[in-house]
Amino acid sequence: MTARLADIAAQAGVSEATVSRVLNGKPGVSATTRESVLAALDLLGYERPVRLRQRSAGLVGLITPELENPIFPAFAQIIGQALTRQGYTPVLATQTPGGSTEDELVEMLVERGVAGIIFVSGLHADSTADMERYTRLQGQGVPFVLINGFSEKVNAPFVSPDDRGAVRLAVTHLAALGHRRIGLAVGQKRFVPVQRKIEGFVASMADVLGRTEEQAQELVQHSLFTLEGGQAAATALIASGCTAIVCASDMMALGAIRAARQQGLSVPDDVSVVGFDDSPLIAFTDPPLTTIRQPVAAMSQAAVNALLEEIGGTPAPHSEFVFLPELVVRGSTAAAPAVRSTPVPPQQPSSGVTRGTPDPTEV
Repeated sequence: MTARLADIAAQAGVSEATVSRVLNGKPGVSATTRESVLAALDLLGYERPVRLRQRSAGLVGLITPELENPIFPAFAQIIGQALTRQGYTPVLATQTPGGSTEDELVEMLVERGVAGIIFVSGLHADSTADMERYTRLQGQGVPFVLINGFSEKVNAPFVSPDDRGAVRLAVTHLAALGHRRIGLAVGQKRFVPVQRKIEGFVASMADVLGRTEEQAQELVQHSLFTLEGGQAAATALIASGCTAIVCASDMMALGAIRAARQQGLSVPDDVSVVGFDDSPLIAFTDPPLTTIRQPVAAMSQAAVNALLEEIGGTPAPHSEFVFLPELVVRGSTAAAPAVRSTPVPPQQPSSGVTRGTPDPTEV
């Protein structure tokens, strides 16, 4: 014990007697000194006495889709860390195919007395879903914040990336490389982020390349937010003569690269591919993926801040905080190839940074 007291005292810059008073909960020690001793305990790897451990300020639920897409674990990690720093205990609830639904996960979290809930890419992003579920949750007195998606029917704070601006960055980049036939591979149209990406694509194709809305819409392929979905969408876009493809997720972009290679084409020599998210490890693919970086850290912190304000009794406004993305240029995009005389027939599939400052802007 003496050796331990000496180590802690040296680290905190106080006497061993002061350390002893703090550890035994004795009076006569200033708050600043007490915090210095506790910090020294943590730094030296000693376990705090039970009575000195920080009590959890409460549980906060975090509901995400499946974790196969690495962007969702990235959100979970940063949100969890931010909550822990504020004394809360994060509870991760993940939706899986055939598993618990969002409503069932919410019910489970409410039964456990969570102080609040953060939703990432939940049913709030589905324009066809019943938003009354969130009204009922408010009626139960549970604060919540929603990431990626927006609805006028839900009176809560939303946090989103600028999907329209993201696609404009990608189209502008590809047009500058000489591409004139650029395709967009996205998920189902009922999702708000997909709708916004299409709006950004149509507008930027008109502004940058002079395409009509009808011409731009012909270059949009809907599929699943998976590698297989990206492969299917890219196969159709390549068949229509596209030399560049903007994908709605990095997983779809990896599928697009696979589709190109299955048709004997090279990425980026024959087809350029842009992803979305800048997921962990995506810089180490072959080729390294050019992608739109979703500002996960800034969005996560904004969501936590908004939720904690609500938990603290300050109602957050019904607003959307929109964060600007970044275009990260890597090896999957290059100058456009010579125009192919005929479209490539579809085949059956087998079994430098341009920056935008994260800017929470209410829209």
